[in-house]
Amino acid sequence: MDNYAISSNSLEKFYGIKGKQLSQQYKEHLSDFNQWEQKSHAKEWLLFPDNIGKWLSIDETALSNGELYTIITNKEAHGKKGALVAIIKGTNSDKIISIIEKIPDAALELVKEVTLDMAGSMNKIVKHCFPQAARVIDRFHVQKLAYDAIQEIRITHRWKAINRDNQLRREAKKNGEKFHQKLFENKDSERQLLARSRYLLFKSKHDWTEKQKDRAVILFREYPDLEEAYNLSHSLKMIYSQTKDKKVAYTKLAQWYNKVEKAGFSSFSTIADTIQTHYKAILNFFDNRSTNASAESFNAKLKAFRKTQRGVSDMSFFLYRVAMIYA
Repeated sequence: MDNYAISSNSLEKFYGIKGKQLSQQYKEHLSDFNQWEQKSHAKEWLLFPDNIGKWLSIDETALSNGELYTIITNKEAHGKKGALVAIIKGTNSDKIISIIEKIPDAALELVKEVTLDMAGSMNKIVKHCFPQAARVIDRFHVQKLAYDAIQEIRITHRWKAINRDNQLRREAKKNGEKFHQKLFENKDSERQLLARSRYLLFKSKHDWTEKQKDRAVILFREYPDLEEAYNLSHSLKMIYSQTKDKKVAYTKLAQWYNKVEKAGFSSFSTIADTIQTHYKAILNFFDNRSTNASAESFNAKLKAFRKTQRGVSDMSFFLYRVAMIYA
């Protein structure tokens, strides 16, 4: 498979050939691109109904100049040939539904499960096009909301620390005094403490380095709300990691929701409301512990392939090559 991803330009160095000329020859004569049955609409959509399976993922990715494409993949193909079910320009749900509906109903009804993010458009597409499929919201999208919430609290403290630091410097200069910066016992200033604590807030305590452990002690002593927010974020992660039963997960998420309400963090309240809105699709994760990792991996492969081509100048031909590899 990887041989398809070799750029013609990369052959110049080893074989002394003209990369652009070889690429043009491949496109016009060596490949069947000009006879490809999907060429006329390739820039807008590609469909491969034969690749539909029971377990699908749907996601979006930018292929060129920020242009978004919605991609549906078959998990059972493990990112190899047969993985690509559909690739459709844009994220407009009505447009995407109209194209997926070109696939026979019998094939669409074979799908048992689709993993997706929390975008309303994705939910609408899956609900309409795959009526027999359970919708599973990816756990990592939910956890990312919690990570973003705790980082929002940290960043707010950091901006306040920067403003205090700047104010003290101005006052010292105005009074003709030398500015003496306060340092904690690990030699971090307040600004440094908050900047350098970013990564430890993503990790479990047992994964902290010794320096991170020391820094966390100071951070949570100085900012108790950050410790409370960290514990909320970590407890959500543990629900996903340690819970196997769907009913137990429902109870734990309800308890977590109550903790968030008591804490009073606006950023976490947003997560709690999001979970309440999407709780059925979130809980469906605990049936098969399915994630959208395969879609993220497939997107990464497309971006790596695009990089070997040094960008995309002809989208139809680029998608033809993607189809040859993955469809």
